Amino acid sequence: MSLFQISRLTFAWPGSYDNVFTNLNLRLDTGWKLGLTGRNGRGKTTLLRLICGEEDYDGRIELQEHPCRFPAPVADPGRPVARVVRALAGEEAADWQIERELDLLGLGEAALGRPFASLSPGEQTRALLAALFLQPEGYPLLDEPTNHLDAAGRALLGRYLRGQRRGFLLVSHDRMLLNECADHILSLEKTGPLLIQGGYDDWQRETDRRDARELAENQRLTREIGRLEEGIRRTGAWAAQVEKSKFGTRNSGLRADRGYVGHQAARMMKRAKVIQARQQKALAEKSTLLQDLETAEPLKLHPLPAPDGCLVRCRDLTVCYGDRPVFSGLTMELRSGERLALRGRNGCGKTSLLRLICGQPVPHTGLCETASGLVISSLPQMAEAFAGTPADYAEEFRLDRPLFFAILRKLGFARVQLEKPVCALSAGQQKKLLLARSLCQPAQLYVWDEPLNYMDVLSRRQIEELILACRPTLLFVEHDRAFCTRVATRTLVLDGAPET
Repeated sequence: MSLFQISRLTFAWPGSYDNVFTNLNLRLDTGWKLGLTGRNGRGKTTLLRLICGEEDYDGRIELQEHPCRFPAPVADPGRPVARVVRALAGEEAADWQIERELDLLGLGEAALGRPFASLSPGEQTRALLAALFLQPEGYPLLDEPTNHLDAAGRALLGRYLRGQRRGFLLVSHDRMLLNECADHILSLEKTGPLLIQGGYDDWQRETDRRDARELAENQRLTREIGRLEEGIRRTGAWAAQVEKSKFGTRNSGLRADRGYVGHQAARMMKRAKVIQARQQKALAEKSTLLQDLETAEPLKLHPLPAPDGCLVRCRDLTVCYGDRPVFSGLTMELRSGERLALRGRNGCGKTSLLRLICGQPVPHTGLCETASGLVISSLPQMAEAFAGTPADYAEEFRLDRPLFFAILRKLGFARVQLEKPVCALSAGQQKKLLLARSLCQPAQLYVWDEPLNYMDVLSRRQIEELILACRPTLLFVEHDRAFCTRVATRTLVLDGAPET
């Protein structure tokens, strides 16, 4: 347990005119189980890269322990899992330690001899987590470890992290995971960091209290500014009227006491200036409020009319990796208007089934057919490598550029981020590009593979409300059970056994 200090940290990506961080100051404890959250693009993954010394920056990062990061690159994914884990954890890791750690994360002994590349993304995640915590020293930095993990894997991960004796820094948008294992939450807000003690729910309550307090104060100041504005107007009018009366009227024959009248006019003008100063103070105070209030406009979708009846039909379908079937004997139908959630353990073939339905070449036997002329829009798990800007991306995929940009803006993209190369965007922002692309494509069926991966909490709510409002025919894989419970009309467990 030691002090972890960040002083005046300033960083911008090369060629960018906006800073990711400007004079960021933090004092943390490496013994904390610290959850790091915030909207996509706020610099969470960037902060991990800076801690690891992967980018140049201004300021100081003082960490006595060596940072070790998840996910770590695998030099030779063709090697057996046990050898990959040992190479990452250190050659001193014993076989029994590797087996124990993999077992704690739900990977059985049978996985040890398999090539790492043959594991599903969720299984690879578990192996890399085991390698991370097998390292005898270092400060663990975990970047979105729940991505690709099934529901059982997420529950295991929560218990696993809660049982760790050393602290860590965990980037995650998974509320249940943060509640399960974090004892502090650090949120990167619009105006800077917010650190609280407790889990995600504690952070949410604190944020809600702050927003409610500032909304009430904002309303009070708005009324006060209105009253002051009216006071300035009335006082100014009175002062002008009194000043005019100094010279009397043409036919009155009376001479006003110009000294007295001038004195009264000056007093009124002075009062007007005092009221104006109070107004400016209230305006300045009002400008400091609600700067961290997170809001989001609703998304929209206009699905194409789909024919009534069955859109996808599978009969006695078996999908294989090489000679090994990942599932067999699947019989199912997807009908117009349904929102079908595919569930199952990692490696059971959910992504393979989605690819097959979308017309991609997947080795299989049995029947898998779609309705004649069915228009499908797909959202894959991972973004493709792309070197251009979002405008180039829209042109590459023949998207309606104004609509594409409008969706991205609603998903939290700042205007300056629309000018960056796609490869320089965060994983969450790249996932939003995939979502916006799918939403720009009118379709009869939407096929989405883990749409919430890397997505911040506010964007997850936007997607949920979109589906409930627009009611597209949807086939999707997602391990967020709360999301599935709310949006799915039906669930299919692919491997034939319920998840634990």
